[in-house]
Amino acid sequence: MRTVLYIIQKEFIQVFRNRMMVPIIFVVPLVQLIILVHAATFEMKNIRMAVIDLDMSGSSRKMISKFEGSPFYVIAQSTFSCQEAEKAMKKGDVDIILQIPRGFEKQLIRNEKSKVQLVIDAINGATAGLINAYSMMIILDFNRETLVDLVQPQMIANVKSINTNVNFWYNPKLNYKTYMVPGILVLLVTIISLLLSGMNIVREKEIGTIEQINVTPIRKIEFVAGKLIPFWILAMLELAFGLILGKILFNIPIIGSIWLIFLSASVFLMVILGFGLLVSTVTNTQQQAMLVSFFFMVIFILMSGLFTSIESMPDWAQMLDKLNPLAYFIRIMRMVMLKGSSFHDIRLPFYSLLVYALISISLAVRRYRKIS
Repeated sequence: MRTVLYIIQKEFIQVFRNRMMVPIIFVVPLVQLIILVHAATFEMKNIRMAVIDLDMSGSSRKMISKFEGSPFYVIAQSTFSCQEAEKAMKKGDVDIILQIPRGFEKQLIRNEKSKVQLVIDAINGATAGLINAYSMMIILDFNRETLVDLVQPQMIANVKSINTNVNFWYNPKLNYKTYMVPGILVLLVTIISLLLSGMNIVREKEIGTIEQINVTPIRKIEFVAGKLIPFWILAMLELAFGLILGKILFNIPIIGSIWLIFLSASVFLMVILGFGLLVSTVTNTQQQAMLVSFFFMVIFILMSGLFTSIESMPDWAQMLDKLNPLAYFIRIMRMVMLKGSSFHDIRLPFYSLLVYALISISLAVRRYRKIS
């Protein structure tokens, strides 16, 4: 045990001796958290619209005002030319074109139906789908109000309607930051832990101190434990700072047990640190270790469910994602923080992380060879 403590002391001295290391470990991830929470969002709040109002009636102006009153739309252009609107879309100046034909109001009054045209820039399919959904909701709302205006008052009294009350569980205000902060915290902790542990033993190889360690009677398990524990402690502190910052700046709810979060984080970090140490044992330079870590990190992040839903992935990708530890921990963080889930609710992803931790650390210990 004393040997492990000496190695831990040595690692902390090396970390804090480097003046640039402490800001990289603590300051940079927190700055990234503040930036990414605002940037990494699928909410559409500035949809640029071009309006072609060929009817110039009260009904057409009412529909346009519906879009203007929405917090998602900005009327970027009003024109009577389809060519001008299409030219603006090709330049990227507008995202959607609303065209209201001539006789729009007359057809509504006479036939109780009319048509409008929506042209959406669908280069980004996900964005186009959201714009279409928002636009349909506004048009449907306009349609309901128009029907009420056209129907005679005595007929309205005889119409039976269904009243609906909508309750949003776990995120009542539909705040996207509430959904993203737990996942981004996992992302930042993972990046720091994987890179630091991945370059740890490699740095010893490059500066030549690994040979001195190899000739000592230190056992492999002691050496690996001494290498992992300092970065495990630093990562747990970073997670704590991130949770505090998320609570202060973004008012992120932490409904569940904070101890359950840290218990799950402690197991998850053993997975990542063990994997990083495994990478460190199979590479010879810090550049190699960084590139190998980056290769796996990109796959883990993109398939973790942080930015895209796992359920929307192909079947083969969902099966492959069962080997992704980030997907399990992001699920745990969101369930505990936002839903208040108990250990019974997260037991399956927790036990999966526990198995992965044992496997990754065992492979790291087995792969490290005390040879000069």
